[in-house]
Amino acid sequence: MPDDLPNDGEKRPQEPPEQPPQRPSGAPEYRVYRSRRGIFSRLRGNDVPRSDTPGAGAGAGGGGRGAGAGGPGGPGAPPDEPGRTNYGRGRHGGPSLPPIKLPWKRREERGGSLGRRKPPARRIAFWLGIAIVGWIVISLLAFAVSAQLQSFKLAGEAKDALHGNPFILPSAQNILVMGTDARPPNTKEPGAPHNKKCYEQQEKGEAPHPPCSDGEYRADTLMVIRAGGGTFNKLSIPRDSFAEIPGEPPQKINAAFAFGGAALQIKTVEKFLNIKIDHVAIINFTGLENLVDAVGGVEVNLPRKLCAEIAGGAGHGQGGITLHLKKGANTLDGEKALAYSRIRELSPCPGKGKSAYAFEYSDLQREQAQQAVINGIKDRLTSITRIPYNFIHGPWIGWDAPKAFVSDMGFFTMPQLVLAAAIGGTGGTDVLCGTSKKEAEKCGIGTGPEGSIEVPQSVRRAAVHRLMS
Repeated sequence: MPDDLPNDGEKRPQEPPEQPPQRPSGAPEYRVYRSRRGIFSRLRGNDVPRSDTPGAGAGAGGGGRGAGAGGPGGPGAPPDEPGRTNYGRGRHGGPSLPPIKLPWKRREERGGSLGRRKPPARRIAFWLGIAIVGWIVISLLAFAVSAQLQSFKLAGEAKDALHGNPFILPSAQNILVMGTDARPPNTKEPGAPHNKKCYEQQEKGEAPHPPCSDGEYRADTLMVIRAGGGTFNKLSIPRDSFAEIPGEPPQKINAAFAFGGAALQIKTVEKFLNIKIDHVAIINFTGLENLVDAVGGVEVNLPRKLCAEIAGGAGHGQGGITLHLKKGANTLDGEKALAYSRIRELSPCPGKGKSAYAFEYSDLQREQAQQAVINGIKDRLTSITRIPYNFIHGPWIGWDAPKAFVSDMGFFTMPQLVLAAAIGGTGGTDVLCGTSKKEAEKCGIGTGPEGSIEVPQSVRRAAVHRLMS
């Protein structure tokens, strides 16, 4: 007897011994409640059979604890309420949650083992598409990076003289394309610079400064391109056109570059045509040759055969070139294309038949030849039939194309110019004072001071109207 009970002398009845709890016969009753399922509950477990499905426990629980007789969902367990599902504790205490039947899983089950892997043709097409897209991206990056590097070379005063914006594609803008009569220092041609720094000055469009002197290099090519907004028109200005040059006496228009570089040439052309110049591109002879070679040459069509000796030529040891071009289509490489655009005087062609030597060939025809080369490059880049060639050589074309110019148009604007050229079409060849005989009669070709061309205001306005239309 415990010590804390008082001993009052009375006898207390003994308590009956504690009986163990009696278990009910048969399987216990279970009432299963469905809780709200979490967002990750669908991602675990196998299929759970309905509790009223015969043999639900052993097949669903995967042999886990409680899956046998007498356990929840086991073979001996009574079914739950009809229509309810037994959501047990998976392999630890009952069947687990059903997985989500994902669409592709259903397709694999329906298609058997063949649906688990893509057919070889589809896999090849997939990876081929990835390779094509990657190659195009590399080509575009090469073009953009090269264009940006070239834009860094342009002189600051030339950039300040421009009025454009970088959005060429939606809105048409005027681009002044110019080339100088300077030649690379390593050439044997007459006109090669005596100093490498002088060549670099004119290449960047800088105004002459020591050790170079004023008047050393003039503009050899002047062309205004109207590009963007579905337009791609060209107007060539003869280099001998008589014009007013700001700060200098009136003289041939190409002399502006010799006095003030690209900036003064831009202002002179603006005053001459009464338009705004938005962008500029200075032709680099070496870069132009490489571009023509990269696109596989250019094609020019001639009404008659043509022969010429450029800067010496015919083996005179001056680094020149001799051209012999047939009537009709001619495919020119970079060297010949550059020579063709620089022809000033023709030579007799051997053989029978009349050649271009028998007809007049002036600066007007020279400007037409330059436009033909520009059109040839554009056609090579935008023609549908050239897509396979341009795709294969894409990175090389993309890298060489911007090197043909030193321009203010960088990685964002230069690709728009290419698209504008593709959208705007080739357009005709328009040369100031050379569009028709009637227009040529109005111009004083060779009658101006120092043999210059005097272009009346009416001819200039008409040419600008064609350019802007």
